Amino acid sequence: MLSAALVTLLFSLSTTQASSSWSHPTNADPFSYDPGFDIEAVATIAKALPSHSWEYGTATEALLELYNSSYSVFGSAPFPVPFLVPDGNQSLTPSLSYAAQNIVLGSGANGLSDGDGAVGDPASLGVSAVMLGKTNSSFAQGANEEFAYLTGQAPRWYNGAISQHTDVPELWADWMYMAPPFLAYYAADTYNTSLLHLAVDQCGLYRQALKSNLTSSVSYDGLWEYIVGPQSSDFGLWGTGNGWASAGMTRVLATTKLLGIWIQEIVGGAMGTPMTDGLLRNYLNDTSSDGLGFGDISSSSLIASVAYRMAVLQPQTFGSPYIQWAEGIRTTLGGNNSAGNPHVTSNGTVTPAVNPLNWYDTTPYTAGSPEGNNFVVLLYTAWRDCIIAGGLVGTIQWETEQSESRSV
Repeated sequence: MLSAALVTLLFSLSTTQASSSWSHPTNADPFSYDPGFDIEAVATIAKALPSHSWEYGTATEALLELYNSSYSVFGSAPFPVPFLVPDGNQSLTPSLSYAAQNIVLGSGANGLSDGDGAVGDPASLGVSAVMLGKTNSSFAQGANEEFAYLTGQAPRWYNGAISQHTDVPELWADWMYMAPPFLAYYAADTYNTSLLHLAVDQCGLYRQALKSNLTSSVSYDGLWEYIVGPQSSDFGLWGTGNGWASAGMTRVLATTKLLGIWIQEIVGGAMGTPMTDGLLRNYLNDTSSDGLGFGDISSSSLIASVAYRMAVLQPQTFGSPYIQWAEGIRTTLGGNNSAGNPHVTSNGTVTPAVNPLNWYDTTPYTAGSPEGNNFVVLLYTAWRDCIIAGGLVGTIQWETEQSESRSV
């Protein structure tokens, strides 16, 4: 039963991670592998671009996975939450130094940042606040404020799902990357079984409301619609929204070891959609002439990162086809678009992306997406860690054996 699994997890958190975890020394060379493009330039731009709460939250997670990967939930030593002090020169824990600079402590829905009416966006900084709170009580209080609002004061959808908006119940797929990973991390840190239940249950409630109502004969039937609610409903299969949802659940899975089937629905659904120039489309199934179906590095990179992560966490389910698909995305990023321009420019900007503030914009965004660049960093860290774990080596070996057996 679910409760038994969670109780077992809580008892194991203080001693070891699951056998699929890998060991990656903190502060080892984070750029030790060449993904086919200038990842150092991409990471530099990714850190500089954010200006909104959820962008800062995404960047702090990318920095943690990049520079201090053993302390992320995908690493070998996330729990007990370590006592790390952010240093002035940002050389030891760049993620926490960055978070400390960009968290704005408040109250209620804005416990960690001004969410501008969004419930989940400030919570994207929650994991960093918990880590900072081990050595600074102000950040611990901020994490507590954010947790209290999320679980006790935020509006809820009719099925109990926590709203992404503070004024009306409304569900956005983005919320999945912001709030559930924080709730699961907070629960693991406090050994709170009920809260672990809540983090997992919220993923299920969002899936209940947003999973597309498509028949199983459709190759992408597992994908989610973007928004349900009275103000901003969008029933389209937005690529980045599906990226947010699958990546958020992957972080929850790494903490709770649950949710694999739901993640597989989205990743498999994305793999079943018609791509363009080696990338997922902004709206995944949009092949019309409305301009919304252009190739997008944001959704492509984030969902590919999920495939790499899940190949390590659940290799029996996310095997060769998933890794090979993700490898196609990574290879595409290292090349040129149909016009002959590099996807990664000389200064590290990755293009083309969806406009991060207007997903209905039909013009591919080339000025530098805070989300998009950080998603590429997340893709790189997931790919790198998959190599370290042996996932890619195993897949290459499997492919070689299959090829040799067919040639006999």
